[in-house]
Amino acid sequence: MMKLDKDKLIIGAAGPVLALVSSFVLTALVLLVSGLDPIEPIRLMIDNAGYSDIQVLIVNYTGTLYLAALAVAVGFRMNLFNIGVDGQYRLAAMFSAVVGAAVDLPGPLHILLIVLVAMLTGAFWAGIAGILKTTRGVSEVVSTIMLNAITTSLVAWLLLPKNFGVQIPGSNNLTTGQIPESGWFPGIDMGQGNGEIYGFTFVALGLGLVYWFVINRTKFGFDLRATGASESAAQASGVDAKKMILTSMLISGGLAGLSGMPTLLGETHTYSLDFPVGVGFTAITVALLGRNHPVGILFAALLFAFLEKASSSLDIAGYPKEITQIMQGIIVIAVVVSYELVRRYGMRRQQQKVGEQLAAGGATKTDKEVAA
Repeated sequence: MMKLDKDKLIIGAAGPVLALVSSFVLTALVLLVSGLDPIEPIRLMIDNAGYSDIQVLIVNYTGTLYLAALAVAVGFRMNLFNIGVDGQYRLAAMFSAVVGAAVDLPGPLHILLIVLVAMLTGAFWAGIAGILKTTRGVSEVVSTIMLNAITTSLVAWLLLPKNFGVQIPGSNNLTTGQIPESGWFPGIDMGQGNGEIYGFTFVALGLGLVYWFVINRTKFGFDLRATGASESAAQASGVDAKKMILTSMLISGGLAGLSGMPTLLGETHTYSLDFPVGVGFTAITVALLGRNHPVGILFAALLFAFLEKASSSLDIAGYPKEITQIMQGIIVIAVVVSYELVRRYGMRRQQQKVGEQLAAGGATKTDKEVAA
């Protein structure tokens, strides 16, 4: 039994390790073909990550990616592909910013209201895809991609001055107005101009523990995993598959809505045209690389945050900053390929062990027959 657990651990770790190693090797080859030093950019990023202000940026971005990746992972556990996390994240951030700027409540109530609006908005937007899938059989991949496009246009329209937008004097930027200080989530000031670690980053880590407990230690988590593994088998055992699909999409959307809270409540205190975008798409790779496990997702989010924030000085040293985007793209391909290779190896290994056990059982039976 211990050996079986060891094999599972090795196979589970092989996918991410193979993906990372192959992505770094392929990125180095791209740099070599371009006539650039393949090692120097990595060294520069590691050196850059030694500065305290960059470390704060990495930690803060890790929290945002972590929440978004948890949203993706909930869908993956249910065998659902929620590509709409980015749209859910942006729409939730905008609506919660509008509500946060429109009211003035005591601190905890103000923050709670903003967070609830973000969760409900994200859940509502993801719920549309869930309803379409359960009632009309529409693929969540198609519906969430279309909802992302609708989000882009809807947010742009809502940010017009005639709606909820506020024109910044002397700028073309549009915002939803400033959230009063009572709606700011307190963080940890690192001093000496190094910035502040968002307080909501620690909430994100706490939600990772909640995710693990719900998925692995509750009946709902078991039903979710069972339905994801085989919808027909789960339905035969009494699980309402359609209800589980809709519930999973709502939870995924709620987490996606929360992924904008570290930045909104910890730094910008408003939603504007330059609010970070693309978080939901990066989160898909983070969830895949982390194998939908909260610890794996944390390390994957930390890696992508490092690649994003520690690459700021590459262009100064004469290297294109797009190197990190190339690396991230290669990681996406490497994750898919390496996981498939590891899965096939695991199946062959399992078949081999079953064959060995059957052969050993047959030999034992023959020995007994000879002795009789």
